[in-house]
Amino acid sequence: MTLTVENIILISSILLIASILAKKISVRLSVPALVIFLAVGMLAGSDGILGIEFENYKIAQFIGVVALNFILFNGGLSTNWKSVKPILWQGAILSTLGVFLTAISLGVFIWWLSNNYIDGGLSIYESLLLGSIVSSTDAAAVFSILRSRGLSLKQHLKPTLELESGSNDPMAYFLTIMFIGFVQNPDQSLWTIVPFFFQQIGIGAVCGIAFAWLSKKLINVLNLGFGGIYPVLTIGIMFFVFSATDFIGGNGFLAVYLAGLYLGNQDLVNKRTITSMFDGLAWLMQIVLFITLGLLVNPSGLIPILGFGMLVSTFLIVGARPIGVFISLLPFKMPIERRLYVSWVGLRGAVPIVFATYPLIAGLEHSVMFFNIVFFVSLTSVLLQGSTIPIVARWLNMSLPMEDKTKSPVDILLAEGANSFLREIMVPNENYAVGKQVMDLNFPDKGIIAMISRNNEFITPKGTTIIEPNDMLIVLYEKDEILDQIYQRLGLDRKQEEAKELM
Repeated sequence: MTLTVENIILISSILLIASILAKKISVRLSVPALVIFLAVGMLAGSDGILGIEFENYKIAQFIGVVALNFILFNGGLSTNWKSVKPILWQGAILSTLGVFLTAISLGVFIWWLSNNYIDGGLSIYESLLLGSIVSSTDAAAVFSILRSRGLSLKQHLKPTLELESGSNDPMAYFLTIMFIGFVQNPDQSLWTIVPFFFQQIGIGAVCGIAFAWLSKKLINVLNLGFGGIYPVLTIGIMFFVFSATDFIGGNGFLAVYLAGLYLGNQDLVNKRTITSMFDGLAWLMQIVLFITLGLLVNPSGLIPILGFGMLVSTFLIVGARPIGVFISLLPFKMPIERRLYVSWVGLRGAVPIVFATYPLIAGLEHSVMFFNIVFFVSLTSVLLQGSTIPIVARWLNMSLPMEDKTKSPVDILLAEGANSFLREIMVPNENYAVGKQVMDLNFPDKGIIAMISRNNEFITPKGTTIIEPNDMLIVLYEKDEILDQIYQRLGLDRKQEEAKELM
């Protein structure tokens, strides 16, 4: 087949649809959807059915960086700060010291293994580079599996795992770049790298929060007149945060995650539209990323490294990851069952495979072997650990029973399949509701005040919030008759109010 623009679009659409359909099969088979996406890419690749030749590592790396921006930003955007705050230090230590210890212990094991079972072996820096590439947990894998399974965990476990996976890529990225430098220049001093680490983390954190604070002002001040344009503006902001932070020497991945975390916990104009669109885009990016990486790998190239890769993957799961977790969490009082579960949910996925393209582009001697080993480790991790997360949670008594998974009214109205709608209702000066508390309005069960716009600021209402003149109530409701009841409770004529909006 001649690769024209039309054929590329056709093939891409077929792969995308096939991946989404395959996701339904993955649920029945209890296999993580990310494995299916990888399999679709591999089947379409050079050794697969379509025989697509794709060996452009620079394009794959570009796609990976773009996709990770969406995945990390959406991960932060959908994370509740109140749930993260109690475990902030645990997540921070896991994403720094935990990643470092995992990389070092795995690197030493790889160095020992390669010098005993591979002719010529690997140098200590090459081994530590390979350990660094697979040292971080994968945000795409953790977010998608924990949230798609609807798993509810005890003792702040879920926010701990999500915070770690969303914030530990900068450390793995730093270690990867550092050891690539040592492989290329073994005489380089270790102490020359230390300032670079603090520069990356410090500038990344400051830029992420600062740019997010400015972005909130921009989003809420601008009156774009059309709700659908706000997600587009937010995409531009996301890419600016990443590239601007990287330009001035900070870690763009950390900045993007923190920017999403900050904005996700602020009152924003059209916030629901923004979060809904990013949720869909994050899934799209996961599919595109895993298909691309599946196309990139040559399945026949995995055969020579199966034995070595299996030993590396096994030690990572039962050795290096637990070492990193248990030592990192020593300052905290935590049951051993919880530490074991945090160790088990150390999923590797797309991020290590993207990082494995850096040695390839740098032209290192064993870079192709590194890529194949990393791909195999990531595949086995998502397949083995990802498939057993709910089972291990039950074994360790870390999951909540179904009756404890309570849902708020907002959760119910926004649940998948619910026909919920938003309506803005202005409260006139002499309205019945003025001076009353929200709880006294007696709204119907399936109609709630999601937000109040007052003096160009957005307020998240509580039951005791007092309604003031000219408040704009942003109401969430399920059915049209519910909206009629809401207007009646406010003492307003719906037809007259809607007619005023059209004038």
